[in-house]
Amino acid sequence: MLWQRGKAYSQDLRERVLARADRGDRVGQIARALQVSVSYVSKVLSRRRETGETAARPQCNHVPPKLADLHDAIRGQVAAKPDATLAELRAWLTAEHKATASDALMCKTMRTLDLTRKKSRCAPANRIARMSPRRARNGARGSRASSPASWCSSTRPGPRPT
Repeated sequence: MLWQRGKAYSQDLRERVLARADRGDRVGQIARALQVSVSYVSKVLSRRRETGETAARPQCNHVPPKLADLHDAIRGQVAAKPDATLAELRAWLTAEHKATASDALMCKTMRTLDLTRKKSRCAPANRIARMSPRRARNGARGSRASSPASWCSSTRPGPRPT
């Protein structure tokens, strides 16, 4: 039986665990036969023994996201200023709503809301020019600036023959 985080096992599986326990099977045997953990089997049996419950309890302690009540406001702000940085969004959030958030929380909230911080299309493109000096052709001497100053004498190119 494949367990998924945050989801309870099926009621059918619980009933099969209880039926095998009523037949006299041991906890380890039940776990192996039904492909669940020994811990799960013992919890099902102890809950029935202590409270009489055989059904899964509702999930609890789910903490809502910190900025959940501000999702609509965040959507509106991103729509109004789509090129705002995370720092600008955080500053707006603090000034307008007296709420603080880290960059990570803002990024996660933006991802949850399926929002992107898109820069305006009329902005100039990033620099696409060469960032490092061109390499010299084979046999040509490179500029002095291209040889690191940290070279020792044995690795530094020698004088040119005349």
